[in-house]
Amino acid sequence: MTTSVIGLIGAMDEEIELLLAQMESSEIVSKAGVKYVRGTLHGREVVVCKSGVGKVNAAVTTQILIDHFGVSKVLFTGVAGALDPRLNIGDIVISSSCMQHDMDVSPLGFERGVIPYQSVSDFPADTYLINLAEKACKELAADGYLVGKVLSGDQFIASRDTVQSLYEQMDGACAEMEGSAVAQVCWMNEVPYVVIRSMSDKADGSAHMNFAEFTVKASRRSHSIVTHILNHLE
Repeated sequence: MTTSVIGLIGAMDEEIELLLAQMESSEIVSKAGVKYVRGTLHGREVVVCKSGVGKVNAAVTTQILIDHFGVSKVLFTGVAGALDPRLNIGDIVISSSCMQHDMDVSPLGFERGVIPYQSVSDFPADTYLINLAEKACKELAADGYLVGKVLSGDQFIASRDTVQSLYEQMDGACAEMEGSAVAQVCWMNEVPYVVIRSMSDKADGSAHMNFAEFTVKASRRSHSIVTHILNHLE
C-alpha cells in the first residue's frame, strides 16, 4: 500500500541542491550507491535523490523509491535540450508522455521508439500532475512552457539533423537521458509521475556554449515549478 510520500528526482547535483536546502528533519538512506534524503518539504513528506545520468540509473533509482520508500507520486526535475522549434532556452516542458528515442528495432519492422512485444512504449504522464505543473507555469509567469513528449536516450544530442528527425519523426518536445526510464518504471508499478524539464540548450550543436551557463538558471526555474506543485497537491 502506497503512502503520501512524494519522490523527487534529479539527475545532477544542480537539479536537487535547491530542494535539499529547503528540507526539514531530513535523514540520509543509501541504497545501490544512491543517497536518498527523506524528510519534509513545504509540509509534504518527500524523498529527494540524485539518480545519476542515464536510463539505467534513473530506472534503478525510481524502483527503489517505490519499493523501499513507498512513494505515491514521482516528480523528475532538471534540464533538457529543446527539440520543438517553439522552445527557447529557459522554457519549460511538462511531459505529456515519455518515450525512448534510442530504442530502435526498425530492422524487425517496429517503429522507432517501440519496445518489441510490449503493449505500451510511450508512457503517459499523470493528468493531475500535468495540470498542476501547467498551473504553476501560469501563476509563476514562466518565460514559456508547453506540454509535450519527452524523448530519452543514452546520448547527448548535439546535431541539428538529429534534432529535426526526433521532432518530425517522433514528435519530441525535448531530449534528455532519464525521463522515459522513470516513466516506464512508474507505469509498470502504477505510480503517477510527471517530468518537468527546463531548456538549457537547443540540442543543435551549440550546447558547448550554453549548457554549463544555463544549467543552474534552468534548474532554478524547474525547481520553482516543483515547489509550486508540492504546495498545491491535494
